[in-house]
Amino acid sequence: MQEAKVKRKSSKKKLSDNGAAQLLAIVEKSLDDDKAENVIVIDLAGKSSFADYMVIASGRSSRQVSAIAEHLRERLKAAGVAQVGAEGLGQGDWVLIDGGDIVIHLFRPEVRAFYNLEKMWGLEVPAAAEISTVAVTA
Repeated sequence: MQEAKVKRKSSKKKLSDNGAAQLLAIVEKSLDDDKAENVIVIDLAGKSSFADYMVIASGRSSRQVSAIAEHLRERLKAAGVAQVGAEGLGQGDWVLIDGGDIVIHLFRPEVRAFYNLEKMWGLEVPAAAEISTVAVTA
């Protein structure tokens, strides 16, 4: 019996590398405008099939995290991202935004420390990180 190879078509259109970088600039500006803290950008290009960049940031409260997420969704839609998915908006402890080539995790500080996504990706993050970009080594 032979196994048929099935290729899945992504429902989201993949942007060019330049498009992903432009989208990242929009995300970084939005996070800066909304006073997100400890922003980390992880470069996943060529290392992951689900995104080119992962962005992790914190807000001081559930209300701020939700507001940052809503503003970011609006800006991504305005930039032409057709489907901007979001999970966790109601609680505001951890909001995940799927911007196609960029996945954004927004946390309250306590929740971010608990899940420690940076460590899962093998990163050491400075205590007072502002916006920094790191590459994941395979």
